[in-house]
Formats: sequence, structure tokens, C-alpha cells
Amino acid sequence: MNVVIHRVPLRQSVVWPASRCPACGEPIAPVDNVPVLSYALLRGRCRSCKARISARYPLVEALTGALFGAAAYKFGLDLRLLWALVLSSTLIALAGIDLEHRLLPNAIVGPAALAGFSLSILESPERWWMYPVSALAVAGGLFALAIAYPGGMGMGDVKMGGMLGAFLGPYAALAVFLGAFLGAITGGLLMATGKIQRRHALPFGVFMALGGILALFVGPQLWGLYLDLAHGVSGGS
Repeated sequence: MNVVIHRVPLRQSVVWPASRCPACGEPIAPVDNVPVLSYALLRGRCRSCKARISARYPLVEALTGALFGAAAYKFGLDLRLLWALVLSSTLIALAGIDLEHRLLPNAIVGPAALAGFSLSILESPERWWMYPVSALAVAGGLFALAIAYPGGMGMGDVKMGGMLGAFLGPYAALAVFLGAFLGAITGGLLMATGKIQRRHALPFGVFMALGGILALFVGPQLWGLYLDLAHGVSGGS
């Protein structure tokens, strides 16, 4: 994931050359390429040139491992596990790239959407129509927002919303809502502390990725909770 986050925005191959220090270009030995552990043993610096290694590397490694473990626990040895691993990997890569470059590359979103359609339809062939409809509906809604508020959302967000529909079906709308909610809270806190100005644009792809992870693991439960609350309010009134 770190290779993807670093190289895809630069339009470099993620296969060749092998991992190397971006500061001195020295190839990274296998012993220094163990997730999280190598960063700790090297104290966050390149063995050759002592240049500082970004904290993003162990954070991405730890997050990927945690999400993969959570997916294995939740879905077991099932086709849905592969579906969850592909979606988790995609969202981690897109969030990392959007956070650093304000970019959601077509080279990731397009193939991921095709993989999402294929895996979702294989897992639920009787509901195959739900995924293209959800992708079009979510992407269409985000496109309308991008046209209405061109400074607040880009076409990359629109395409990412469609990709979420390919994986999550109707729960993609929940993912976008959760992302908008988390983004609004984060933006409000940053403005309150003077970190950003009112018109400062946040990377919405990061928050959609967070919403996608929540929808992946607890989407049905959150939707059920919302329905219960809505029913309670309507019943009480």
C-alpha cells in the first residue's frame, strides 16, 4: 500500500524497481522491509543515509494489518473476505493519496470498481442489478453536488462514490453520508482551533474512505439503528 501511495501519483511502476529509499535511492534490504517492526528497529531512519522515514509507512502498515485481521474475523474463509480485503486495500490507498496529493487516481478507482462489480455479483448473483444501480445513483448524486458547488467536490470524489456503489450497493450512500458527517465534524474542529480557514477544502476522499470502512464492517447495524431511532421518533410523535 505504501508503494502504491507513493508511486501511483507520480505515474511510476508499482512493480519495478524494488523498494528503495526516496532520499538516497539505495535498495531496501528484505530485513528492513518488515512491516512496522523494521521502522521501529531503524528508529524511523534509512539505514544507508539516515534520512527520516515518514511516519505514514508504519501507520499504513499497521492499519492494513488491523483491517485485514478484522475482515478475516468478521467474514471468515469466504468469498466475502476477498471482497473485503480488496475494498479495504483500495480505500487505504485512496485515502493516503488524497491526503498527500489531493488526488483520487483513475488508475486505482477504475480497476477497483470493476473488481467490486465482479466480486459483489459473484457473492450475490440474485441481486446483481443492485450494484450498478447503486454506483450510478451515488455517482449521480455526487456529480450534482460537484456541479452545484464546484469548489467543494471534484470528479475524483464522484468516481470514488461510484466505486463504493460497486462494492457496497445501497450502503455506499451510507458511506458517503458518514464521510460527509465526519468531514463536517473535522472541519468544524479545525476551524474552531484556527488550523484552517472557513473556505479551506478538506480531502473528501479521506472521509469517504472512512465512511466506506464503517459501512463495510457495521453498515447494516448502523442502518438498523437509524431505522429504530426513526421509528421511535415517529412513534413518540
